Amino acid sequence: MNKKDNLPEVPLVGDNLKRERRKQHLTLDALALASGVSKAMLSQIEANKVNPTIGTLWKVVSALNIDFDALLKGEHFQSKKFDITRAENITSLKTGQSDALFQVLSPLSMADSLELHLVTLPPGCVHSSHAHVPGTEEYLTILEGKVTVSAGENQAHLNSGDVIVLQTDIEHTIANYGTTPAKVYMVIRFP
Repeated sequence: MNKKDNLPEVPLVGDNLKRERRKQHLTLDALALASGVSKAMLSQIEANKVNPTIGTLWKVVSALNIDFDALLKGEHFQSKKFDITRAENITSLKTGQSDALFQVLSPLSMADSLELHLVTLPPGCVHSSHAHVPGTEEYLTILEGKVTVSAGENQAHLNSGDVIVLQTDIEHTIANYGTTPAKVYMVIRFP
């Protein structure tokens, strides 16, 4: 038996490409435009009529924003999450009722279960929140400054390095009682 007999077959990527393109609701025209690979070539790949070069496949996976292995191994391939949000793409917002600046660090896809925020409160800022859904918790880590956290009848004065976990299915506030801006890392976990 020679070594050639032990080599696996070249994967037919056409079905995997078609499945992924349809999953992303892309037409052949749209994928051709995004990838720089002609519609005719994409059609031939999907029909398993050609064996595309690595360069061609690279353009396609880059346009689809998928792992190279996903095209080779198909729907059975489970890529490991490794998403990056660059600093310039982080959403920042101020609420209408305080001068607190919220930087949203978590992706929108997590909004139903978990939110991550970096909150900056200028001196004297008081940020009040209405009750969240029952069972919601917040985990606050004071990165800089001095804050007071209140929830219902409970209140605590916290300094840099302190951590608090609180139920936030009641009205709650966070206030900067210091003379410098306070920074708080906030994790909101929904039930």
